[in-house]
Amino acid sequence: MADKLPVDSLSITSVVAHVDETKGSDETGNGSVEAPYQSAVKALQAHGDSVKIQVWKAAAAGTDETSGYVAISGAALKKAVKKVGELERKAAKAAEQAAELAAKEKAAAEERERVLEAAKLVVLKQDPSLPAATKIKIKNSVESRGKRVKVSGWVHRLRVQGKNMTFIVLRDGTGYLQCVLTDNLCQTYDALTLTLESTVTVYGVINELPAGKTAPDNHELTVDYWECVGKAPGGEDAISNKVNENSDPSVKYDLRHLVLREEKASGILKVRSTVMKAFRDHFDSRGFLEVTPPAMVQTSVEGGSTLFELNYYNEKAYLTQSSQLYLETCLPSLGDVYCLAESFRAEKSHTRRHLSEYTHCEAEMAFISFDDLLAQLEDMICDVIDRTLAHKPSADIIYKLNPEFKKPERPFMRMDYTDAIQYLKDNDIKKEDGTFYEVGEDIPEAPERAMTDKINRPIFLCRFPAEIKSFYMKRCPENPALTESVDVLMPGVGEIVGGSMRISDLDELMAAYKREGLDPTPYYWFTDQRKYGTSEHGGFGLGVERYIAWMLNLFTVRDTCLYPRFTGRAFP
Repeated sequence: MADKLPVDSLSITSVVAHVDETKGSDETGNGSVEAPYQSAVKALQAHGDSVKIQVWKAAAAGTDETSGYVAISGAALKKAVKKVGELERKAAKAAEQAAELAAKEKAAAEERERVLEAAKLVVLKQDPSLPAATKIKIKNSVESRGKRVKVSGWVHRLRVQGKNMTFIVLRDGTGYLQCVLTDNLCQTYDALTLTLESTVTVYGVINELPAGKTAPDNHELTVDYWECVGKAPGGEDAISNKVNENSDPSVKYDLRHLVLREEKASGILKVRSTVMKAFRDHFDSRGFLEVTPPAMVQTSVEGGSTLFELNYYNEKAYLTQSSQLYLETCLPSLGDVYCLAESFRAEKSHTRRHLSEYTHCEAEMAFISFDDLLAQLEDMICDVIDRTLAHKPSADIIYKLNPEFKKPERPFMRMDYTDAIQYLKDNDIKKEDGTFYEVGEDIPEAPERAMTDKINRPIFLCRFPAEIKSFYMKRCPENPALTESVDVLMPGVGEIVGGSMRISDLDELMAAYKREGLDPTPYYWFTDQRKYGTSEHGGFGLGVERYIAWMLNLFTVRDTCLYPRFTGRAFP
């Protein structure tokens, strides 16, 4: 409460409001000494013209004055009164404008309702004199030009141009088709309430566009009849309000099923499909057989710390980290083999290149040398690129998402692990603590990528120390401290392949089990490959998501799969 001056019974009660421009607040103040306003304008607005305004005045330095509240000066009061008047006029004008706007909106809503009611009376019928429509997919639209066709799909884009023309870009998963509705076709209730992602079926003739006009495949369908199959919501639930380019990544992962409808997301998955086929075609052309190993296992391949454990009929089992060991068992009966299957790693890594579930392209080959293994890897990586680019729709997407993409030059750079350690030192690439990496230490992702990006070409990083590699890797004949192993590094993404020659000697494998503290008993079926006719053999595993991320220059591998699984994410 503001202070009140003492008055006699005949005087008019006057309110005193205190103003302190330095410490007061127009938001939280009430005009009292303890809670003054910041401005005289606020005091007038709160208490009217009869208010007695007291303004805080600080004593001037070097004088006998004392600080305290004094009556506002006439000039300051006049200025404040003028400002209040201006604010009141602005408020009145704003209120008037708001009222006018509300009236216009009400009139528009009423007109909209009238138009919609009238639109319900517009009933479309097919013209029986027209030729029967042929049902097609959009991918067949070019070859169907000039014919009356029937196409179904989702409204990908929508543009209303006046009362008598509506443009729809239709999507059916095989392509995009611009459709134009005119006159009564765009005056029905369904047309006036059409929303993005609604499903429709359109009938009409596809014609090539004249010069200067643009549309997907340079043509459009002139609609003569159409039906709305399923209406998608508008307003707050419209897809554009659910997910858009500014949406938080967590929201996009929650609504991944809607994100997949975007051109970029669907384009990535289309390229992925072509890449998967290219891998299979490559291996088929090179004489490999595809096998389908189990996903539930009871042995570790890459160490126990990254295993997903499950209860398998009251026995302990795991989701596979790799199908390599099973592929090795196929060599004596099937020859060279490969698989495209899911692998699972329980790494609590939130990096942009890690997934808990990923598609693993793995292959094993018998009677080969380490040089043969490297040659096969180089051949596969380049051949899959060539096959993918030979598919024009996929090539178009690749160059749209990654205009600077260039096929890697052969041969790939060969670099030994020890040379990589020296490279890191020569280029001042250090650990977080400021020290250099030394021989015998694993090279983590960050320095590995820094080196790869600087060299800017594919690298075969070879011959790692045995103590930092898996138990099954063969030692180098010229230096048993090293393994005949390789990581394939690509600019922008880092490691995409890990491979090696496998131990072929039974005694050497038994020693490896002992060194790693592994009980050989559950590996009996793997050990038998050395017992019943051993051979020099080797293989590799490629992360398909990393391969695609490199090809499309994507920031994260999470964008390269249908529903990514990573730490804390197992839905939808």
